Amino acid sequence: MNVQDSTLRSNVVAKLLKFNLRDAGTLIGLIIIGCVFSYLSPIFFTIPNLLNILQQSSINAAIALGMTLVIISGSIDLSVGSTAAFSAVVGASMMVAGVPVPLAILGALGIGVVCGVFSGVLVAYAGLQPFIVTLGGLSLFRAIALIYTGGNPIFGIPADFRNFINGEFFGVPCPIIIVAIIAIILWVVMNKTPLGEYILAVGGNEEAARVAGVPVKKTKVIVFVISGLMASISALVLIARLGAAEPTLGNLWELDAIAAAAIGGASLMGGKGSILGTIIGAIILGALRNGLTLMDIQAFYQLLATGLIIIIAMLIDRTTRGK
Repeated sequence: MNVQDSTLRSNVVAKLLKFNLRDAGTLIGLIIIGCVFSYLSPIFFTIPNLLNILQQSSINAAIALGMTLVIISGSIDLSVGSTAAFSAVVGASMMVAGVPVPLAILGALGIGVVCGVFSGVLVAYAGLQPFIVTLGGLSLFRAIALIYTGGNPIFGIPADFRNFINGEFFGVPCPIIIVAIIAIILWVVMNKTPLGEYILAVGGNEEAARVAGVPVKKTKVIVFVISGLMASISALVLIARLGAAEPTLGNLWELDAIAAAAIGGASLMGGKGSILGTIIGAIILGALRNGLTLMDIQAFYQLLATGLIIIIAMLIDRTTRGK
């Protein structure tokens, strides 16, 4: 191992230690929110409601996990909601047409991968700004979904698929288990594999990473592919719950995903983020909305609270960076 590689690994380890401290702070924030709403509503801290919060948070959590990797690498993906819609209508139309469910699922996931490759290649190899590329993807993928369906929802999702996704395993809803498995896999990737080090290095200092031999362009493409794949998985979970796929599905999902990642400690400057922190961030958003709903507080106040939490998270990030 040369000196540059050794330095790169040392920097990554130092950042991971900081992530653990930030995760603890985010967890404390979740506990405080839980205590407040438990005091205000006797329903909040019950097993059915807690499972409901986790299940409602699962879709945002899955997308936010993919978004976290993109943000850590120093990019942003504004197209995840449109990618989800495109994946949903393709997967649903295949199921309704009689295609075996496993193949339809692969088709939907394939759409997410293709969308990710599209954005990743333009960012990594064409040198375009991630914001502009994914903003274009937001409109492009949504338009394709609308054209593909004629603007109409697709009904008739097979019962076998819906029952599987909406089922339970030892009393735990399957969407929660799916997100937990994804989180574990991505945690291993970020903490135990060279790819995780590459993602951190690219986001921390792209030029230094390139000098150290990190495959910068391939790493950027990979994180966008993962983000697209997570959007497709979230779309499949949602259409199983609703029993239909709409081309307008996933509107503003990108904002919730960015919010969960930011609350969890991911920095939009890149080089910093946490899988565990993002999961906690998604649960914080879910718990906040659930608690405010139980208190019969109108939806626009929920948006106000969400916005304030995001701003506070950014202020904390700026403070911890010493800027």
